[in-house]
Amino acid sequence: MKKSLLALALLGSSAFAVTAISAQDAPSVPGAVDPSRVAAGSYALDPSHTLVSWRVHHFGFNDYIGLFGDITGTMQLDPANVGAASFDISIPIAQATVASEGLRNHLFRAGKDGAAPDFFGPEPAPARFVSTSVRQTGDTTAVVSGMLTMNGKTAPVTMLVTFTGAGANPFNKKQTVGFDARAVIDRRQWGITYGVPLVGEEVELQISAAFELQ
Repeated sequence: MKKSLLALALLGSSAFAVTAISAQDAPSVPGAVDPSRVAAGSYALDPSHTLVSWRVHHFGFNDYIGLFGDITGTMQLDPANVGAASFDISIPIAQATVASEGLRNHLFRAGKDGAAPDFFGPEPAPARFVSTSVRQTGDTTAVVSGMLTMNGKTAPVTMLVTFTGAGANPFNKKQTVGFDARAVIDRRQWGITYGVPLVGEEVELQISAAFELQ
């Protein structure tokens, strides 16, 4: 009986020691939602960790979702004067990711008999968003307005932006700032009218962006 109790005690102490060591060795998350961590300066997007998703209602049944990646751009930011911030973002439309190969082919298909394409057509130019104003609405939120050029047309877009974290990237050591942004656009403003109203004219955009201090 005494041996059994001793064995249990040793087992328990060993498990506690392993847990303590594991807790000490566990890496801490480098980013935090702490505005005091944000440094003023010129930033560039990290294209490997920045994404734009889009969502459109399909036939009144459900939403269809697609994705853009390899996004590039710059941000000028001074946390002491958020209203003076500016953004210039380029989105490679030709690299859109969708689950359906048939839809992807349709997105970049030329129009029939010389007509305009249903969506973007072959080899579309990148879309470009250039901010025109930034209005801080809270410690971690802002409204960013600007002009979006896409499919040969330019129209205004307003985004609700939330600061999601800042800190040093553990691999390249660059100071990094993250944001989540959301907007709703009417695709008809950019000449994309195919399928309306069976396929919704409103497109929900969600942007997850990581900017690195240069």
